[in-house]
Amino acid sequence: MAITAGCADRQPDTFTFTGDLPPGFAYEAAVYYVPAPGETCTVEKKYNKAPVFKSKDKPIAEILIRRTRSGCPLVISRIELEISSIYGPHWLDSSRDTANVVIRDELEEQYKGTFSKTGESIFHGQCQWLFRTSGAKRRIVKILDCKKTNPKGDVGNGRPFSAFTLDQLPGKTVRMKIKMADEERPYMKDTWVKFANGWKRCMGDNFEDRYAFCLGNYKDFSGFHMPDGEPCTIYPSCTE
Repeated sequence: MAITAGCADRQPDTFTFTGDLPPGFAYEAAVYYVPAPGETCTVEKKYNKAPVFKSKDKPIAEILIRRTRSGCPLVISRIELEISSIYGPHWLDSSRDTANVVIRDELEEQYKGTFSKTGESIFHGQCQWLFRTSGAKRRIVKILDCKKTNPKGDVGNGRPFSAFTLDQLPGKTVRMKIKMADEERPYMKDTWVKFANGWKRCMGDNFEDRYAFCLGNYKDFSGFHMPDGEPCTIYPSCTE
């Protein structure tokens, strides 16, 4: 009976990671390990990383907190996340940004993530599409920009992020919750002018002007092409 009770009281050596993403989004996660506190052993870099898991294959992943490689006891150190989505018909019409979870033996209270009574901790972020034109046809390309937010949705500096101590994690769930910004915005300042029905692209010196800054000229505008090749005069509705 004593042995059974001892096993029942033992903490699990895993925690769960999952993400809530906007439609059409996915993430990849790379989990990294370091020698456990107090250990003097080392391992080659190729052994301190667990296999990458992808949200399309593992929407809910169970992650080891401790593992041993080459005889060296390791503990989880961080999870590096790449958030990605597509915006056009071609395989290159995609963009990605990053998020991170950091795990330490000790952290100041102000930096530690908190868990609900059900054992779940949520960290929040917002992604926004930044649009620009590229090439001789001034084709629209987009850059994904993701920032951390608080639960109310207020956008902060830096990428989506959370941090925990090792003793917080056993048996718990960490959830990344990402939403999309209500509007897109230009990637570079002073290149587009906003009107009531959308954005118009400044002409610049001429159609071959690579950067085509407005530089005070808010009357001469350029046509451009959507990712699917459709010619347009205003973004995102395309036609006025």
